[in-house]
Amino acid sequence: MTALVLLLAACAADPVDSADPAISEPAGSQTAEAGTVTIYSGRSEELVGPLLENFTEATGIDVEARYGDTAEMANLLLTEGENSPADIFFAQDAGALGAIAEQGLLAPLPQEILGAVEDRFKSPNGEWVGVSGRARVVAYNTENLAEADMPASIFDFTDPEWSGRIGWAPTNGSFQSFVTALRVIEGEDRAREWLEGIQANEPNVYDGNSAALEAVAAGEIDVAFINHYYLFQRLAEDPDTAAANHFMTDGDPGALVNVAGAGILTTAENDEAARELVAFLLSEEAQTYFATETYEYPLIEGVDADAALPTLGEIGSPELDLSELSDLEGTLELLQETGIL
Repeated sequence: MTALVLLLAACAADPVDSADPAISEPAGSQTAEAGTVTIYSGRSEELVGPLLENFTEATGIDVEARYGDTAEMANLLLTEGENSPADIFFAQDAGALGAIAEQGLLAPLPQEILGAVEDRFKSPNGEWVGVSGRARVVAYNTENLAEADMPASIFDFTDPEWSGRIGWAPTNGSFQSFVTALRVIEGEDRAREWLEGIQANEPNVYDGNSAALEAVAAGEIDVAFINHYYLFQRLAEDPDTAAANHFMTDGDPGALVNVAGAGILTTAENDEAARELVAFLLSEEAQTYFATETYEYPLIEGVDADAALPTLGEIGSPELDLSELSDLEGTLELLQETGIL
């Protein structure tokens, strides 16, 4: 576990989907009280703070939220162990949830929560559940490229014709989960080959998805590997943004659909309130919030994604048990060995 703690400490999430690198302290006591639930959130206060306020208004249960990037929150939970004051871990990707679950820190969730989503969006052991979907895409500059110019596979970007035209964010948690998926789907050698191929094309390196998308829109680079919703958030602010998303299909690893999700700690002092909050994240109200405010994919039946998005079925994501994304340690080691981190 020590190695995992050290490696997790080295990676960071996207500023749009996390707090500042310094972890923000929760308000009030760190000991769970009646009517209070403590959540360690790898999702930013800007994105989920309003939703947590709605939960408090609806239930009367106060939420003490500690914000940081997902890797920092996972690292903190591993370090605190049984002494953690957290009731819930809210992560931006399944890999971090799986890593915490493998250390025995997450308790099984009740069936009324697990039954709300498809099997592919939750832990096979019932220790965590996805609450919103996030598709990997290749954002491209629409003044320099057309959809017809985009390759069919993520592997095609290793071609020298893309040299100097690519942007990526290798310290970002969602990128690292994608690399983990690549290792699982294609094998270690093929994943290393892809990383080395992209590295040979001298990609521009960014702190996160938002910065990479900004560079695409500005024409500094032609393409960037990001999550789908960053473009839609940008378009809501500037409809004239010169960028579009290219969705891979036919089971290509570049079409990975990951989830943001939540799990309840085995040491939760207020597990009843914790279950209420996780259930709320899968309510129609919260799922509609994810669809309309963050432009993610809702995961329960009866709530539709934004009409501009292809359906999850149309994306054709690779068949993958998201719990297999827990080997963050192996991915970080690979990124270090290839000189990317």
